[in-house]
Amino acid sequence: MTPSPDTPASDLLDFYADTGVDALLGENPVNRFISTEPGAAARPARPATLPANLDSIGRVPPAPPPAPDEAAMQAGAVAKSAKTLDELHAILDKFEGCALKSTAGQLVFADGNPEARVMLVGEAPGRDEDIEGLPFVGRSGKLLDRMLAAIGLDRTSVYIANIVTWRPPGNRTPTPQESQICLPFILRQIELADPDILVCLGGPSAQTLLGIKDGITKTRGRWFAFETGKREIRAMPTFHPAFLLRSPLQKRFAWRDFLAIKKALDQR
Repeated sequence: MTPSPDTPASDLLDFYADTGVDALLGENPVNRFISTEPGAAARPARPATLPANLDSIGRVPPAPPPAPDEAAMQAGAVAKSAKTLDELHAILDKFEGCALKSTAGQLVFADGNPEARVMLVGEAPGRDEDIEGLPFVGRSGKLLDRMLAAIGLDRTSVYIANIVTWRPPGNRTPTPQESQICLPFILRQIELADPDILVCLGGPSAQTLLGIKDGITKTRGRWFAFETGKREIRAMPTFHPAFLLRSPLQKRFAWRDFLAIKKALDQR
């Protein structure tokens, strides 16, 4: 419907609002904070930090995330305050310091049994994990389930998480800044879960958690010491299931790693 010249002003304004018009623009800029009528007092200016059309949209735009160094410090402080895994989950859900949260569908915290003796940590969730809200549920997750089953384990007897808890856009690799911001949370998660064995799935997980610089090919299958915050436990890097899907010939090495994990479990 097109308004006629006889349409009342109020109806005309309603029509424009219904069609999405929220601002009037002319060919020349006009400072509407200063009255153009002689002798009239100037209208008070709106706060400079608010957009000109804030009144029309009725909400304040979200604040930008803090700088990476500041966000990492905030993460460290709030992560330490968590007394349980449930509290940590709730804190992470409210944390605004990582920009990945604004592009991801939802938080991907953990899966499995938090009281299990084995904890596996990958790098970041992918598309399927972002949809399900659980780590390792896509093709690589199905392969991981088969690898666990081969040594008599399943998701009721392991605890699974990622360093980064939000999916990076396009499944890209998380930046070092994004990993550092999320690092205090996964360290606290490991401390609260307190497993006997930590399995780092993939090079980025091993390098971030164990502080090693060598690639996964050189470090896989070796035992490292990891300080949980409560005690020292054994940690082993191994290939990420996604890598094994691309390089199936490497599965024989991952099989050796999982046999070593099973042996370590049987010894205690």
